[in-house]
Amino acid sequence: MSGKTAVIIGASGLVGSALVALLLADDRFSKVISFTRRAKSPKHDKLEAHIVDFDNHLSWQADVKGDMAFSSLGTTLKQAGSKDAQYKVDYTYQFEFAQAAAKNGVPSYALVSSASASAKSSMFYSRIKGELDRDVQALGIPRVRIFRPSLLLGAREHERLGEKVSAPLLAAVNAIGIGRKWRGITGETVARAMINASFDETPGTKIYTLDEVFARAEV
Repeated sequence: MSGKTAVIIGASGLVGSALVALLLADDRFSKVISFTRRAKSPKHDKLEAHIVDFDNHLSWQADVKGDMAFSSLGTTLKQAGSKDAQYKVDYTYQFEFAQAAAKNGVPSYALVSSASASAKSSMFYSRIKGELDRDVQALGIPRVRIFRPSLLLGAREHERLGEKVSAPLLAAVNAIGIGRKWRGITGETVARAMINASFDETPGTKIYTLDEVFARAEV
């Protein structure tokens, strides 16, 4: 069987789990390689799951090889327990994954960011996302696709109270035409957009805003 090889970090999260499901069901891909901290992967002939220590990237960076890389790792300050711990997950681990992809010649890299991402932001979370967006672009990967959704909708392993409260509020204001650019989007829609965009062989970086993520998912 011939086809594309996808490598993914963050496979157990909301977007990542949708990505894995879509990649495994897509005949254009013959192999999906995931990097996770613990064993929780679906059984599938196309899936090669690596359980890794993200604090020791030298032990797994050589395995980050394929045609397309997908990065969707993320946490919250509450789950991480401290800003330093959140920074590790949301920046360090993903940047080291991107570095490995660049070193190993992976030509396409898709990253889940945030609508509020800005390296100059005074908000810690937005600044992390902005710094990662900026630094990934500087690695020399031929094609970089960055996705900036707003509120992510769907079932999570760890419920996020802020998102649970925000979802119905945003739905209500969007119904009357307010707050459209912050409306919720499902993890599967983001995942579908990432896969579609990764087949675009236009060189360089493309940053997808919320409306563009929706549009790309339909292509």
